[in-house]
Amino acid sequence: MRVFVTGATGFIGSAVVSDLIANGHQVLGLTRSEQGAAALAATGAEPVHGSLEDIDSLRRAASAAEGVIHTAFIHDFSKFEENCEIDRRAIEALGEALAGSNHPLIVSSGLPVPTEDDVPPPGPLPRVSEQTALAMVERGVRAMVMRLPQVHDRDKQGLVSYLIALAREKGISAYVGAGLNRWPAVHRLDVPPLYRLALEKGSAGARYHAVAEEGVSLREIAEAIGRGLKIPVVAKSPEEAPGHFGWMGLFAGMDLTASSALTQQRLGWHPTDRPGMIADLDRASAFEV
Repeated sequence: MRVFVTGATGFIGSAVVSDLIANGHQVLGLTRSEQGAAALAATGAEPVHGSLEDIDSLRRAASAAEGVIHTAFIHDFSKFEENCEIDRRAIEALGEALAGSNHPLIVSSGLPVPTEDDVPPPGPLPRVSEQTALAMVERGVRAMVMRLPQVHDRDKQGLVSYLIALAREKGISAYVGAGLNRWPAVHRLDVPPLYRLALEKGSAGARYHAVAEEGVSLREIAEAIGRGLKIPVVAKSPEEAPGHFGWMGLFAGMDLTASSALTQQRLGWHPTDRPGMIADLDRASAFEV
């Protein structure tokens, strides 16, 4: 299959590109730079110059493909609402290009609910990637959602990477209350096969969970960061959390466990025996001197 991948040089997208090519698919990869284009070409992918704001480039590439995997997002949380709007417009453009084709469109989102069949409740976050994508099913697109937890390896750990940066800045590694709230997680290299399985045999309107660990406590995460940076680990009250965590305060006290049981049953995906979140944090490159 000829597949257009956005975020093709990113943390998750680059691994998706490699997995697709290794399994016989042709890849068109979106990139903003000559360096990114060279990296994609070296993997055997065909570079597509453009960005999420360049709607015409998205439409052209999607129209030339038999499927689309959308992993790109602008991770500048100082402009989060603006970037969510850019994401919404990009998904609409990709869906419009595939309208009437029944070609797959897999859109990445966060993981707001415990199971695949749960619908996200209205909330404070302006990101609407899931809703935007699934609205395309009525237009003849095999649209699906890939809900991602904290995706990690030794070099990056999702939102935990921001906690590491904050702990380094503040000189303490903090959690909220008793720190018993949990975040689900998955190793970066377990994610690409799931995108590929969804591409090859996923169902229109389906939501899939890329979850290996159903919940890792924020206290465990804070303690691992404290070990890595050799700084104190401190509990913050819910009242103190906004002042300490800033924009991360919205997430630092959030408790969510999530399962991938239905995803494993429906697509035959199984996370492998790779290091868990805490194991990756205990050897994270962010702590190397």
